[in-house]
This record gives sequence, structure tokens and C-alpha cells, in this order.
Amino acid sequence: MEYASVTCNSNTAATDRSGNFQLSLPADSAVLLVSFIGYQQQHILVKSNLKRIVIPLSRQRIDLKEVIISPAFSNNSFHTLSAIDLNIRPFNSSQDLMRLVPGLFIAQHMGGGKAEQIFVRGFDADHGTDLAVSVDGMPVNMVSHIHGQGYADLHFLIPETVSVYDYGKGPYYTYQGDFNTAGYLSFSTKDALDKSVISLEGGQFNTLRVAGVIDLLSNKAKQNGENAYIASEYNYTDGPFTLPEHYKRFNLFGKYVKPLGLNNVLTLSASTFSTSWVASGEIPARAAANNTTAVDDNGNPYTVPAAAHSINRFDVIDSVQGGQSTRLSAIAKLNTDLKNSWSMENQLYYTHYTFQLNVNSTFFADDSLNGDLRHQQETRDMFGYNGRLTKKSYLGNAVLTSTAGLSSRFDKIYGAAINHVTENDQFIEPLFVGDTRQNNSAVYVDESLETGRWLFNAGARLDYFNFGFHDSTKTNVIVSPKVNIQYTSNNEIQFYLKAGKGFHSNKAAAVIGNNGLETLPAAYGADLGLNWKPIPHLYVNAALWYLYLQQEFVLSDDGTIVPGGKTKREGADISARYQLAKWLFADLNINLARPRLADSAKNTGYLALAPTFTSTGGLDFKLENGINGGLSYRYMHSRPGNNTNTLRAEGYYVTDLKVNYTQKRYEVGLTIENLLNVKWNEFEAEEVSRLRGEPVPVDQMSFTPGTPLFAKLRFALFF
Repeated sequence: MEYASVTCNSNTAATDRSGNFQLSLPADSAVLLVSFIGYQQQHILVKSNLKRIVIPLSRQRIDLKEVIISPAFSNNSFHTLSAIDLNIRPFNSSQDLMRLVPGLFIAQHMGGGKAEQIFVRGFDADHGTDLAVSVDGMPVNMVSHIHGQGYADLHFLIPETVSVYDYGKGPYYTYQGDFNTAGYLSFSTKDALDKSVISLEGGQFNTLRVAGVIDLLSNKAKQNGENAYIASEYNYTDGPFTLPEHYKRFNLFGKYVKPLGLNNVLTLSASTFSTSWVASGEIPARAAANNTTAVDDNGNPYTVPAAAHSINRFDVIDSVQGGQSTRLSAIAKLNTDLKNSWSMENQLYYTHYTFQLNVNSTFFADDSLNGDLRHQQETRDMFGYNGRLTKKSYLGNAVLTSTAGLSSRFDKIYGAAINHVTENDQFIEPLFVGDTRQNNSAVYVDESLETGRWLFNAGARLDYFNFGFHDSTKTNVIVSPKVNIQYTSNNEIQFYLKAGKGFHSNKAAAVIGNNGLETLPAAYGADLGLNWKPIPHLYVNAALWYLYLQQEFVLSDDGTIVPGGKTKREGADISARYQLAKWLFADLNINLARPRLADSAKNTGYLALAPTFTSTGGLDFKLENGINGGLSYRYMHSRPGNNTNTLRAEGYYVTDLKVNYTQKRYEVGLTIENLLNVKWNEFEAEEVSRLRGEPVPVDQMSFTPGTPLFAKLRFALFF
């Protein structure tokens, strides 16, 4: 367990990713106070001649009074927020998990099986271009993906298996590389289960979910540190659309943890995932409403009457959209405690992945006879290694943590193609064809010095890329320095300054073709923030931030990447968690951003779909009689739909309700999404589209409708 607090007198240490810590004792024996958010505090008597001890923690009701602000918690200023939210909020999907990150919004626009569109810190991050996502150290982002650079599909993650999640905003972390510009998001699965669970969920729109997490070993094996479990889930829904979505997903996951002697722990895990769906896709605004606004070729707005046969918001225009995808992954990890305060991690991973998608957002704009349907496909094998060597040195009252890391990832993508096809899947012409080979190897060093109330962290990483497309290759190198300074004034307030350089890679085909594109456009950022406990049951994180990007990318449906120019963003983030009573918690997140093209004049150079003001919050409750749940909202302010702000993406305010009755052996729950049944658009984008019968294409916003009031019941059995 990472970031557990271990205190002896006035000295405090924090556990690392493997749960290890070191602490100097004031005498031959002493009492350690061990605490972690959501777990019962432990007082442990230890003696100085003990080299290694194992301290078990038991879950208990969360109390924000026990939240500790300490210089020992490295440069991750968000670990407390993530621990609080994961312990308080009920969730049952990977989408719920992503929404736990303050200021991160997601949207679907081509059926439930695709990776979500991600909006965070003033970025329309597409499907992951500017957010590095990982599970158990294995990258989720797909480089040179046929549907978008950094495509991050998290649907293979079973939420019941998640133990902790970690996130950081900005490019300030040496252990994060490609796509870490707006930030990173990483999930860790459980090494051991508290209990086995089988659950059944059903709701409107023919929605069904069956899930199970089963412990496989006896208590005797667990006492020796050995753990194994298996988890699975099946999902089906037709969604609220007139054309049933027929969304199906099957997940299977297994994990095994085995100590090898006193100093080694081996972890093996494997997962498989398959999904298929039918997509209703995007609908031009004029098709669903009269007298909507569009833009002509000169950028002037004008009124467009509705099409001859206007449709319902949940109808479909092109009924052959949709897709299917699979992912098979395996991870092997060995953690080793070496002598003299050294530790080492070694990890290997492998993924086999397939993807197919039919998409048509412009309908007849390019081909008035056959339509604009695109078929996208790829198959990939991904191999990777992550290694880390860490040394802790005690220099009087100061602690120096030195880390050196090495990673390498190789992607082989074959059968990649985007073809123009008819609605009967008859081939018309190829738009993109080519196999890709891509390697990213990196080394990094990181030094953290904790002395008194100060924590100084500095490091740098060097990333090497080898891009191969068809018979051509190209190599590039980028160096990314980072620095973080943290000052803990007292147990109530902590200040931090972060600065660093990050980057995201371009698609291999674009790198080889160049066309004015940067291969590894850099991001330069800075955060000035604080963690504050003004009163015992209130925790506040706030930051002012700035980010400059050397080049943005704009991806079209035919696989072409267009350089989007230099951009800059500045903003403010505020997050607060308040415990109103022993059983009642409140949370509030406010995120402001001003995204612009860097060389634009004042009030011009807007970035299409980039969020400018978002907010989430709510009330969560946990009563002693087993009733628990929460009422939450999410708000997205309206924002520019194009770079001239002549088109707008509408904002929305959506409220969700979750209520559970939890006992030792079972749980019954009710979830109502969009409790107030508001009319909202989950996704909007500018599209130059032409409907059948229209004389010319029209430049206008297209949308995917958000889910109306949606109720689900859940029953879970614990054993």
C-alpha cells in the first residue's frame, strides 16, 4: 500500500509502491503509529534489531480528521484526494473511475465500445493524446492507433479489481513519458481480496451486467503472503437510441501474488476483453431541430432550415456504424528488497489487440452518391519492460531518495487501414494503408531530498523513438527535465511549486511523411499550489497553472493529421473535501482554463471543444445501518465549437443518484443517471456534412445526445 503514514514521535515516513518504508527509531524500541485513509490506525511496538516487519491494516469508516499533511508524501499532491474519493464514492464502471479525477470529463460519440473522448485542463485530449493512462504499470494509450494518437480504451479494466488510482496534472513526473502533457492517470489492481463478490445489475434500455471477483486461495496460503483471485464481467445494453446499440462486453482477469523468500515478491496477472456494438453516431443539429445556425465558406453564420424529414435526437442517419475490439494482456512483475536500503522493480508486459470501426460523421459531403462511410481496422502486438532501482540514504535528519529507471516499449501494428466503403461494406478506395513498427525506450533519474519542512525533487528523462512505416524509418530523441519544490509549513498547510517539460509523440505515418508536423512536440508547464486543512474535517487542494504546447494535432476520420499550431493554457483548479458529520461528506471541484493558440491576438485563436469551466461535486453518505450512496453533479460550460468561436458546443448540467443498502453478506443498490432527466449533448463537434437530398455540404455542429433518465438496480453477494 503506497502513501500509508508511519509516525514515531515527530518523525514521519510514507510507504512506497510496494508498501515498504524505513524510519529511524529514537531508542532500541518504539511504538509506530500506522495510518491510511479508510483504514484503522495501528500502534505497533518494534525493536531496532528488526530488519523487516509486516503490518496488516483493516478497513474502517473514513474520517477526514486523520488526513495527514506531511513532507514525506513526495511530490504527488493529489494522492490524498484520490484516496478520499475512492473510499467514499460508490462506483461500478471504468467510466466512474475516470470521473473520480477532479476536472476530467469523458464523452462517447460513436457507441459505448470505443475509448472515451477525454477533456481535462483545457484540453480536448481526443481519446488520450494528452493524458498518459496505465494499469498496473502497463500503458493503455495506443501509439499510432488507426482512430487517433494515444487511443486509451479502459473498458478492459474491471472496477471491482481496482485498489487505488493515482493521477497527476501537468508534465512534472520523471516516471511518466509519452502523452504526459495535461497529466497522467494510473490504476493499480488489488493484490488481495477483502472478500469475494458476485453481483447482478439490470436496468432500462435492456441493460444487464453480471460480475464476479472470486478468491482462490485458503487462509493458510494468505498467511504466507500468497494471494490469487479471478474476476469477470459481462455487459449488455441497447442504450436509449432508436436503433438498439447491442453493446456487448466480456472481461476476464486473474492475478497471483507469491513471495519468493524474504526479499522478493512475484506478481503475475492476465486479462482478456472483447466487445462489439452498433453506433447511432453523430447527428447534425439541423437534422433534429428547425432554424439552427451554421457557417458558410467565409465563416459567416446563417440560418439553416431543418431537413425535409427531421429526426428524433436518438435516431440514426447511417445505421451501419459501430465496431468491435479485443485485448489480451499479460504482466509479470518482480519486486526485490536489496541490501543497504536498495530496492528494485522489474516488469514485463505483453498485449495483443484488435480494432474495427465503421464511422460516418459527414454522410454525403465527400461522396454524394455512395456516402462517406469509413472502415477503420488494425491488429497490434505490444511488448514492454519497466525497471526501477531505488536507494534511500539517511543524511542526519534528511532523507535522500535516489531513483534510476529504464523502460522500453515496442509496438508492431499490422493490417492497419482506413477504407472508403459503401453501406454494404463494399470497398470503394483506400484512404490509408500501412504497417507500423514503433519503439520507445527511455531512461530517467530522479532525486528527492526531504529535510525538515522542505522537499526538493529534481530529475530528467531521455526518450528515444524509432518510427517505422512501410519501408521507411526515423529516429528522434527528447530530454525532459522536471523540478518540484514542496514546503510544509505545519500539519495544516503545504505549498508546492512544480515545473517541467513533457511531450506526446506523433503517429508514425505522419512522422515519416512529415508535412510540417513536429515528431515529439514538447509541453512546458508550471503549477503553484497548496494543500490545506483549515479545520480538522476540511481538506483543500488549489493550484494556479500554465502550460505551453509546441504543437497540437488535429486528426480527421481519414487518418490525416493536420498541425494545429502552438498553444498556451492557463487556469486554476480548486478541490475541497468536507466531512459535515460522521456519516456525511461533501466534495466540490472547480476547474478554470483559458486555452488559446499561442500566436493569436486577444479574444481570438480559440481551441475547438477545449473546456473552459467545469465543475463536479456532491454529497456522499455512509450510515451505520448500511445505507450509503451519493448525489452528485457534473457541469460543463458551453465552449467554442471551432477556432473562430462562430459555432458553440452547448454546456450541460447532469445529476446522478446512487443509493445502496450494504450488509455483511449482501448489498442492494439503485443508480439513477440524469436524475432530473435534462436534455443534454454528451458530445459535440464541428462537421462539414451533407444529408441525403441536400444540394451542398453544411458547416455546422453535430452532436451525440446524452443519456436521459436511466435507472439501474444491483444486487451483490459477499462471501
